[in-house]
Order: sequence, then structure tokens, then C-alpha cells
Amino acid sequence: MPRHHETRELPYSAEQMFALVTDIARYPEFLPWVVALRVRADSDREAVADMIVGFKGLRESFSCRVHKRAPDKVVVDYIDGPMRHLNNEWHFTPLDGGGCKVDFMVDFSFRSRVFEALAGQMFDKALRKMIAAFETRADALYGAGSVTSSDGRSASLSG
Repeated sequence: MPRHHETRELPYSAEQMFALVTDIARYPEFLPWVVALRVRADSDREAVADMIVGFKGLRESFSCRVHKRAPDKVVVDYIDGPMRHLNNEWHFTPLDGGGCKVDFMVDFSFRSRVFEALAGQMFDKALRKMIAAFETRADALYGAGSVTSSDGRSASLSG
């Protein structure tokens, strides 16, 4: 069962990254392999969505509940689909001088041995591509290297 944890420091505020991650209706616009997504319910504290992912002719759908704890935490709970389990968490911690630290964790396993074998072979590459898609989306939305703090001031981070 694949598990991954990654930490990145990004030049965007915790509020900005929280908004990006919780805007799940937009995932098909920028996330690889997301073929379709339907938001069944959405509020400030929680969303429920159905997602269809596809890769090389394989398509699977699953449902999840997204718990939103603005501006520092997002927890995704698996409801139904081809997996045995799926746990996903995002934590956003403001950094001195602007930007934030993003902690990302995902842990899952498939019911199907075929899917489990495929996931094991491609897991690292797929996760790197997915994380890069979130970073690229943040750059497009907020401008590379700029950050707006919770008090509305702009700052710039280099390197």
C-alpha cells in the first residue's frame, strides 16, 4: 500500500494554498488523470465529491469527503470506490517573511491486485506530477514569487 509524505516551502500564503486545494471543482482543469469531477455538497467546513480518474484506458470513479479547517488543514476521507482505503492530508503553516510550508501526506491501497501493482510501479512518478500540477496552478493563480499575507500586504520571496 503506497504512502507518501512531502514538505515544500512555497511563496504563497497558507490562505492562498488552502483556497487552491479546497477548490476541488477546478481539479479537472489542472490535475493530470482527473477526467471528471462532480461536487455533491460544498460548504466552508466540508465538501463531498465524486471523481473519475483515467490512465491508459483505465477509468475508475470514487467518492470522498473533504474536511476544511481554514486556513491550515485539509483532510480527505474516502467514501466509496475501487480502493480499500485512502487518507490524504494537507497542512499549511505560515513562514516568517511570507509564504508557507505545505505538508502533504497520502496513504492508500486498492482492492484490486492489478491496480495495486500498477500503483506501486507508477506511484512516485504520478505523485511528483500531481504535486507539480498544484505548484504550477499556484503560480498561475497567484504569480510566481509573490505572496499576499492574511492582512492583505504583498511580499516577495526569492529562490
